[in-house]
Amino acid sequence: MTFGTGELAAGSIAGLIGFAAGGFAAWRAATAQIRAARDESAQWRERLDHAGRERAALEGERKALQVLLDAERRSAAEKLQLLADAKEALSHQFKALANDILEEKSTRFTEQNRVNLAQLLDPLRARIGEFQSKVEEVYVQEGKDRSALAEQLRQLVALNQTLSADAKNLTSALKGSSKTQGAWGEYILERVLEASGLRKGFEYAAQASEVAADGRRLQPDVVIELPGGRKLVVDAKVSLVAYDRYAAAETESERKAAIAEHLDSVRGHLRSLAAKDYQLLYGADGIDFVLMFVPIEPAFLLAVDADTELFLDAWQRNVLLVSPSTLLFVVRTVAHLWRQEQQNRNAQEIARRGAELYDKLAGFVDDLRLVGDRLAAAQNAYASAERKLVSGRGNAIRQAEMLRDLGVKPTKRIAPQAVDTALANGASPAGEA
Repeated sequence: MTFGTGELAAGSIAGLIGFAAGGFAAWRAATAQIRAARDESAQWRERLDHAGRERAALEGERKALQVLLDAERRSAAEKLQLLADAKEALSHQFKALANDILEEKSTRFTEQNRVNLAQLLDPLRARIGEFQSKVEEVYVQEGKDRSALAEQLRQLVALNQTLSADAKNLTSALKGSSKTQGAWGEYILERVLEASGLRKGFEYAAQASEVAADGRRLQPDVVIELPGGRKLVVDAKVSLVAYDRYAAAETESERKAAIAEHLDSVRGHLRSLAAKDYQLLYGADGIDFVLMFVPIEPAFLLAVDADTELFLDAWQRNVLLVSPSTLLFVVRTVAHLWRQEQQNRNAQEIARRGAELYDKLAGFVDDLRLVGDRLAAAQNAYASAERKLVSGRGNAIRQAEMLRDLGVKPTKRIAPQAVDTALANGASPAGEA
């Protein structure tokens, strides 16, 4: 069969058109795949950035706690050195004073005087022993506090991970009931407080019912007691449903809608808490802001990342937003303040006992000097009586022996040694009877 030139050209053009159409379809398919890969890459990049921010927050908290631990160690070392210096100074002063007194009076004391001195020294020795025991007790307590702080620092990250895991596991159970969500938030709040070292009924109270100035009966979740009688209110608020919807979203539009709903929930809790004016509940003793505790760490981070004005808006309403990790840092600081308060009380007690010991020591010195003066007076009186009886001129024993020589017949005789001494020393001067 013979084809004309026109027919060959038409066939070639048709082939080229078919080839171009196939190439265009392949190009469109490849472009769609590239676009899908880019979208998926952007999603993974967003998740990676979010995880990086969480890690940076935890690293900042760890560094802050490390700084606090280092400051605690330096403070403890300085206090121990001050206590050791005070103990050594008191010991040197007491030894020097006791040596001076004993050296001055040692030649005058009889065995009975030493017994009396021991009776005077025993109470002082007991006081010194009590003071030493108190110093050792403070030293042991300082060591325990340092060990406890280091251990709690190691537990911080693990505890935060545990809390996040608990939140995730309970998500399904909490979705359907606001009351259940509230109870769970209060439970997580108390776990954080207990992990920090605060004790229920001592450093914090839960569900304490109070009457406001306008007659409303209010019941904050937790009231933390601060040194000096100040009070800090913490209230737990759970925003879970929208966050769970965000975590399960498969498209960008679904995620944006879930984030907006989540922010509405958080801001609703914020407005509700601010309206209660918990910061006014305790008058001058109350801290002028309230902590709003969001127990789900990722939900907290999602809200503050999505709305950079959220923190400022909350603060303007006298509310400070906190998550489990940031609340741990706050309450660990409160626990540290309570330990400092107890150490200050111990230091004041040591100072009081030291002053009391010094006063007792001053009184003991005065009494000891008085004892010495009285012993000297007694020795002088004894010497005077002994001269009149035995050793002085015209002594009484010599006079008695002269009477016996004149014919007096006594039934008893004076000891020969005393008579010999009296006769040897008792010659009367001229004219003495």
